Amino acid sequence: MREQSTELRESVELRESVRRRYAEAAVQVAEGGTGCCGPQPVEIDENFGSTLYAADERAALPAEAVAASLGCGNPTAVAELRDGERVLDLGSGGGIDVLLSARRVGPTGKAYGLDMTDEMLRLAIANAEKAGARNVEFLKGTIEAIPLPSDTIDVVISNCVINLSVDKPAVFAETFRVLRPGGRLGISDVVADDALTPAQRAERGDYVGCIAGALSFTEYRQGLQAAGFTDVEITPTHPVADGMHSAIVRATVPVESDGPRTTGE
Repeated sequence: MREQSTELRESVELRESVRRRYAEAAVQVAEGGTGCCGPQPVEIDENFGSTLYAADERAALPAEAVAASLGCGNPTAVAELRDGERVLDLGSGGGIDVLLSARRVGPTGKAYGLDMTDEMLRLAIANAEKAGARNVEFLKGTIEAIPLPSDTIDVVISNCVINLSVDKPAVFAETFRVLRPGGRLGISDVVADDALTPAQRAERGDYVGCIAGALSFTEYRQGLQAAGFTDVEITPTHPVADGMHSAIVRATVPVESDGPRTTGE
């Protein structure tokens, strides 16, 4: 019992450290946007942030949405979004991927953003208003308990967020649940070489920096398959640390599925 209570406390502390980190980033961007020189990007290295998006994509969005980008890729570029689809962005932050998705799915589609941080949600809503986006909705909640009904989403995207979760099996199960049969996953995330132990991953960076909590390639694949996903593909794109990679992760929900789809709302 003592070991369980210690693990629970550590999980709560990790989640709070993640929330605090991204709340501070949102406040930094929001306060910068009220100054004479406009919002400045949150300081991160060249492997993360808005430079991973094309210049024309950045130019079409509010400066605050671009400045708040903290991801390790561009999931909207790999998700192959289509007109009329319903898209969910896990850990939507300042809203850059939601706004790009909304443009891709058009007025007959819809883009949802899910985030647990009040400061990021306020920033994202303000960015959507500045962009004039009408087909977006931001939800408060955690990616381990998605506040949407089952079988309602066509595509789930995410940008370097799942590695921050303290309960990744729950994230995979919830993602599978909200996707419709035939739905698909198209995300960017940090993935570790199979040879690296959790301790070695932690040596390469901290948890809130998207490094220590990363799964290995095998762990990621097995986690998605255990949730019911098929056609799992994990393709590294660029290194973010020794033995750690930004990667594109794709998977699909079978049209005929026997997996669990009854949890959540």
